[in-house]
Amino acid sequence: MTCKLSTSAPRLILFAGHAGTGKSTLAKRALPLIVKKTGADFFFLDKDTVYGAYSSHMMQLTTHNPNDRDSPYYLENLRDWEYSGLIDIARENLLLGVNVILVGPFSREIQSGKMFSPTALGIPPETSIRLAWIDLEEKEAKLRIEQREDPRDDWKLANWNQYAKRRIEPPEHPAIFRFDNLQFNEERFEKLVEQLTQ
Repeated sequence: MTCKLSTSAPRLILFAGHAGTGKSTLAKRALPLIVKKTGADFFFLDKDTVYGAYSSHMMQLTTHNPNDRDSPYYLENLRDWEYSGLIDIARENLLLGVNVILVGPFSREIQSGKMFSPTALGIPPETSIRLAWIDLEEKEAKLRIEQREDPRDDWKLANWNQYAKRRIEPPEHPAIFRFDNLQFNEERFEKLVEQLTQ
């Protein structure tokens, strides 16, 4: 399978938001629509796919709990390195002219403004950056996390009040397009895809 390189400015599209909001599901649903609208291929990078098994192994070695992926220990010792590696992979593709879709919370990187700066990311300055922030009220997000029964959520659920403090609001930025995922609406979703591909 060959990948068509972009003949125009490379695109970086992010699907971000807190746990349980449906980032990955929506990103996968949006991908064929984005490809159709832009006429270009995209490299799809989901943080959980890239680092899930690695993080579980590292946490097993260090805390003897492979599902300990939200604790203060994880945040201090693994979290930033995972995101750095993910951005490195995206950068390599964008420098080669390959468009990228990134999926993950990216809360710190979005709050700092790094995700909107080609210079800070080390990517081509003409890169088009768009971000879909997936919203979901806390009560519903917790319910969906409980329903998916993923052991990687154990720490979140056992320490929900502590975790919930990290559910910050994204900053106001023209590259951010918010999507409330409480009840999926096809028309609103198509509008989101349109905004992401402008």
